[in-house]
Amino acid sequence: MSAVISGTNGLLQAYDYQVLTTGFSYTFAAGTQVLVIDPAGTLATGTITMPASPADGMTITVESTQQVTALTMSGNGGTVVGPAVQLIPNQPLSWVYRASNTSWYPLWGGAGRATALVSGTSVASTSGTSIDYTSIPSWVKRITVMFSGVSLSGSSHPLVQIGAGSVTTTGYISTSNGTNQANGTGGISSTAGFCVRTPGGAGGTLSGHLIMTTLGSNAWVSSHTAKDATTEAVWGGGDITLGGTLDRVRITTVNGTDTFDAGTINILYE
Repeated sequence: MSAVISGTNGLLQAYDYQVLTTGFSYTFAAGTQVLVIDPAGTLATGTITMPASPADGMTITVESTQQVTALTMSGNGGTVVGPAVQLIPNQPLSWVYRASNTSWYPLWGGAGRATALVSGTSVASTSGTSIDYTSIPSWVKRITVMFSGVSLSGSSHPLVQIGAGSVTTTGYISTSNGTNQANGTGGISSTAGFCVRTPGGAGGTLSGHLIMTTLGSNAWVSSHTAKDATTEAVWGGGDITLGGTLDRVRITTVNGTDTFDAGTINILYE
């Protein structure tokens, strides 16, 4: 492709319009400077490769109408500084090429654009002893677990576990405390996961958030606030260092045998 000079509108950049599918691999052709991606829905993965022989000062812009959750960028012999790790709908990213050190520099966007909230799939917590969310992208820095009206079959408590390749079940330092309007208090602790106390026991309904953030080097901390029934509140926190990059979250129970019997659970990550 080549650029067009219009006497009325000036220089018009050559662009490419693509209806791509998940797992796509796209390489910029010579002369193409703008890529518009218009998929039917969210794409889990994709790869974009810069042009093979860019000129000094060349700019590249990428825009997608749908979320691309895990994006890989290749410099095609050059270095992409601040490569994007996802595409946020209708928020273009752009880089300029410096030939002397064969590097692409972000004009706007880049790695910092990996800040959109991505929602998992809401799951009815009405059966089973655990709910798993896997294939969480490596760039994720914060995860929010949401509970709405969650109840257990017995007097155990919800437990959130994370992992790298497999669920980590040891090494946590976590605590959860609760109080009611009559000033009744109590607490639990766990080394098997981030625990969330349900003062109401069997039949109690938990609603609230547990938030996990990373300090880097696979170290994670958590905090939570929630309410149980109508008169009790719970709060707490914890920490753990994983042996690798987080890629999964499991919501289970402290004793591992009580089952979920009501409510809904989902996660957000960014």
